[in-house]
Amino acid sequence: MTRTSLPFCAADMSALARSLRTQLAGRSDPPGHVELLNMLSRAAGCRNFQHYRKEAAARAALDREPPPPPSPADPVRVLKVARCFDAAGVLARWPGKLGDRLPCLWVMWSRIPAGRVMDEAGVNRILNANHGFGDHALLRRELVDRGLLIRTRDGREYRRVERTPPPDALALIRHLKGAAAQRSPSSVTTLSAMRSVPRSTGLAT
Repeated sequence: MTRTSLPFCAADMSALARSLRTQLAGRSDPPGHVELLNMLSRAAGCRNFQHYRKEAAARAALDREPPPPPSPADPVRVLKVARCFDAAGVLARWPGKLGDRLPCLWVMWSRIPAGRVMDEAGVNRILNANHGFGDHALLRRELVDRGLLIRTRDGREYRRVERTPPPDALALIRHLKGAAAQRSPSSVTTLSAMRSVPRSTGLAT
């Protein structure tokens, strides 16, 4: 006969021990299987084993429910934070509010190669190329503290943590990429070439 495995969980081990000691006190014979299940269930805060099993089934059902969909990005906030970056997508200033700093850190995160182990100098080069206020150490430390970048204990190796950016951060990353694409070198070259063509005077030669 197939038996369903039922994990046992108690919030407080000390309270569990006290409850079992109280229930077992004065007994001259060991409890049977079902009686011991009821004791354990009462020690975990349930009326009996049937009550414990129903609660465990309810918890498992809740765990299987899909997470709620993420809230949509706030376009006003995204455009506000985007003003911290210059036309080339470089972080020109460090925002004063934490809520504005986090999307900026996600942009820095997106520009660190995925799956690559780097030394501190390599991380600094990327951060220096993508910010303009002269404090790569601040950005590196914030990335580590926020769990977007991990490093070994000796600080010799760094690696990007693969995570899904929140909606506002993802929208900001895409916005900056789109702005950079519009200012691609080919577009600038074409515009410069058009400007260098002399205008016709309309005079016959």
